[in-house]
Amino acid sequence: MNRNSAWFNKNTKRFIAGGLAIFLIFTVCDFIIHNVILGDYYMSMTGIWRPDMMSLMWIMYLGTFIISFLLIFIFIKGYEDRGIPEGIRFGIMMFMITTGTGTIYQYVVYPLPLSLVLQWFGYGLVEFILAGIAAAAIYTPVPEEEKESEEDEDELEIVD
Repeated sequence: MNRNSAWFNKNTKRFIAGGLAIFLIFTVCDFIIHNVILGDYYMSMTGIWRPDMMSLMWIMYLGTFIISFLLIFIFIKGYEDRGIPEGIRFGIMMFMITTGTGTIYQYVVYPLPLSLVLQWFGYGLVEFILAGIAAAAIYTPVPEEEKESEEDEDELEIVD
């Protein structure tokens, strides 16, 4: 593959846009979920949280950034050109593999109220579905005809 081709550049831009969109969705949703919706609930459970948790939030942002690009990469690798329903299905599957399973495990390991865990589960599912929809809406690869015609042009280059 020619990294200077228009096909490569267009798909790279979609990959970056998809990763950034997913990161933005996760960041905004996490703020709404954890500060606006569940903030008072968390304040009533201060004994469970790390006292230095806020100083470590940069790790959460870094992890969210990395998983955002991993998700769009996985989406691209399994891309079937089925539109928004494909994104919804992808969001549900990735949620179950990551946050869904992790939420259940946290309930088993830590003394968390079931009502909190169920909210994490429900809000997390919505969050991942929105991320999947964004991936499906943003990532539409360049048609194969364009890819093939650009590869043909690359082959016709004369090198002295």
